[in-house]
Amino acid sequence: MDKAPTAELLDFILESLRLIKRRFSGIASSDDFLDSDEGLDKLDAISMRLQSIGEALKNLDKCQQELLLMVANKEYWNKIIRTREILTHHYIDIDAETIYMICDEKLEELEQKILKLREYLK
Repeated sequence: MDKAPTAELLDFILESLRLIKRRFSGIASSDDFLDSDEGLDKLDAISMRLQSIGEALKNLDKCQQELLLMVANKEYWNKIIRTREILTHHYIDIDAETIYMICDEKLEELEQKILKLREYLK
């Protein structure tokens, strides 16, 4: 995989993170996802974007693993890819608390790592 498709995947991840953050604004607890149709819509939309991020990283891991390893170890990336597997194959088991925790605690770190990867490509 050359730099152009890699850059496109990284840009897609960054755009997905931006959309998740926008959708997550106003969510103060995992209950906010479950208390209304609007909250459920946000939970679904965020879950889909998290799934897409995991898919993009899965593709990068296949072709650009050495690039990913420049900013984090394999275990870090595997956790995100495994989350994608859960969202894809066990959607009925999605836990609003887990999605809330990911949005509240993990997105900033991922965004910083993706921005570093973009810099390495330049």
